[in-house]
Amino acid sequence: MIIRPMKIEDYDEIFAMWQITTKRALSKADERSQIERYLIRNEGMSQVAVVDGKIVGTVLAGHDGRRGFIHHMAVLPEYRRRHIGHKLAQKAIECIAADGIDKTHIFCYQNNETGQNFWKDFGFEKRDDVFVFSYNNERG
Repeated sequence: MIIRPMKIEDYDEIFAMWQITTKRALSKADERSQIERYLIRNEGMSQVAVVDGKIVGTVLAGHDGRRGFIHHMAVLPEYRRRHIGHKLAQKAIECIAADGIDKTHIFCYQNNETGQNFWKDFGFEKRDDVFVFSYNNERG
């Protein structure tokens, strides 16, 4: 397995994976042009895992200058339980930390027990002191 930085040329293969693994979390922000902008802004932080030329895992990662964020951590079902997700997350966090960012956040759905367990086992701590509020900028 090879872990390497995600490129926009990977988009079609990654988006197909997201349709299987994270479909409910996809939005307009995951369109090709938006992902390309994110990859440029956070160069080298998002990663893909490749086995025999096929992308089997991905993590979209970056920061806003203060805090790191992990989005769309995904591993194809038939490749899970091989530490691919752990290696992807570790590499993304290393890249974020190398930019001087001291904390990384992940958003995980409340009903995603598998994801919650993964992140807890990895060392992330669930916060009960904050809520996420979102505003649709197109509305205003």
